[in-house]
Amino acid sequence: MSVCILLFVLLVYVFASVTITNLHKAYMAFHSAMMLWPFSQFAIKMTKDPILQLLYVKLAFVDMAFLAVGWLYFTLLLTNQSKPPKRIVSLTIPIPALLGALLTIWNPHEWFVQPVLGGYSERIYGPLFWITAPVLIGYGFVSLYLIYKTLVSNHSARFKKQVQQVLRGIVVVLSFIAADIWFNVLFPISNTVIPGLTSLGILCSALFFIIAIHRDKVFDIVTIAHQDIINTITLGIVVLDDEEIIVETNQSLPAEIELRIGDRFDITAILPKEGPADSIGLFIRNYRESPLKTTELDVLYTKAEERYVHLHVSPILVGGNRVGRIISFQDMTELRLLIDETTLQNEILHEQNQSLIAMQQELYLTNEKLRRMAITDGLTGCYNREYLTQHLEHEVIKKNESRNPFSILLLDIDFFKLINDNYGHMVGDEVICSTVNAIKQKLRPQDVLARFGGEEFIVYLPETSSEEADLLAEQIRFAVESNHICIPHDNQTLSITVSIGVLSIHEQPHDEVTNAKAMINDLFQAVDQVLYQAKREGRNRMVGAVR
Repeated sequence: MSVCILLFVLLVYVFASVTITNLHKAYMAFHSAMMLWPFSQFAIKMTKDPILQLLYVKLAFVDMAFLAVGWLYFTLLLTNQSKPPKRIVSLTIPIPALLGALLTIWNPHEWFVQPVLGGYSERIYGPLFWITAPVLIGYGFVSLYLIYKTLVSNHSARFKKQVQQVLRGIVVVLSFIAADIWFNVLFPISNTVIPGLTSLGILCSALFFIIAIHRDKVFDIVTIAHQDIINTITLGIVVLDDEEIIVETNQSLPAEIELRIGDRFDITAILPKEGPADSIGLFIRNYRESPLKTTELDVLYTKAEERYVHLHVSPILVGGNRVGRIISFQDMTELRLLIDETTLQNEILHEQNQSLIAMQQELYLTNEKLRRMAITDGLTGCYNREYLTQHLEHEVIKKNESRNPFSILLLDIDFFKLINDNYGHMVGDEVICSTVNAIKQKLRPQDVLARFGGEEFIVYLPETSSEEADLLAEQIRFAVESNHICIPHDNQTLSITVSIGVLSIHEQPHDEVTNAKAMINDLFQAVDQVLYQAKREGRNRMVGAVR
């Protein structure tokens, strides 16, 4: 009874000290079965009723049959690293123990156990006992064989340490059972029964079992990936142990991923056949060569429908040691579609912005064209009189402050009316344009040429003295005279001359200019007088004046 109480205390300790998983619950049932043997032995001693004594004897051996099967199941579970036994194996394992339990309950002709002095406190075991006992002990030896195969395999040191702890428990319980049979059944000492040997063996094995659970963390991986937790999240989850065996999965895995608990995991099997070879190759290499590092990959599955999935692999570490891996599958399809839609909208917006920019550019060019038309002469392309007048008004005010000299040239094509009368206005227009081109070739970048009206042109020469203006005017006159103009539809060429009036302003009034427009008109009248002087003196000449 003391052993039974101690086993109950251990049961309470397990409930209080560890996280309860499905495997822990299975162990609780197994541990409860352990408690039944010492309780039955105690009950046999506490009652004088032979019928009850026989009932407790049968209950004890039936319990031993369940314990034998439980040990073997647990050994299979542990040595296969959470891989469940095949269905046919699961159904076959308990058959010998069940047959032994049935023979124990039946006890035909008292061939299993016989009473001594009318009771079963002391009893004699018959031939059925010697058939059943080796069968039950055989479960223990099968467990020892499985553990031996595991210890000589290439499993991790951490896993072998857990198996060794269970091995100690099985060896202890088998040793105590063998001692119980040896000293109390086969060769009793002076007909004295040594009580509680098997019960003590069960207690010791339970202690080793508890140590394995509590200290060596037998169920850590399952605890980390508890099914009740991972099934509540939307990420697909696969949990592997340190031997790449699938320990757990959840219900959120993509339909393209077909994995079963207990199978060995192959990283290449979950990757699509088509995809960026470089990134997939790097992902596989990192997975295999760097198990302690986190690695990620975005893949596209196209089996049923296009699904963008983000794979994330991270190690499970306990005490600095890797005990497994967690692989998560995050469905990024909706997010990807949202990104694509946003990208499309951005492209549409960009196209609209480009169209708006093009419209703005076109509007700018149109405005620039209108502005140019407003300040230029339509025939020659040079500035018109209005622009030059406004420009000179601004320049007069500025020059009044700086006191720098400037000059004005006024040119008139000689006998231009005769050209129109003899050759027509089309030739006249050609003569005007050709003359403008000849003038432009002699002007400086800062000089401003404008059509003053008809066949007259005016040139503003900033920062120009009378000597420089006279020299430039003579160069222009010679360039025009040397210019030969082709007459359309005629093999003849035409040469013209110009008369030039030059007005140079050296001394400006010191008082502030109050009416720039009036001053410009005065300048225009003055240079016009100089031009007419050149015409009176015979044309094709330059006449200058200085103020």
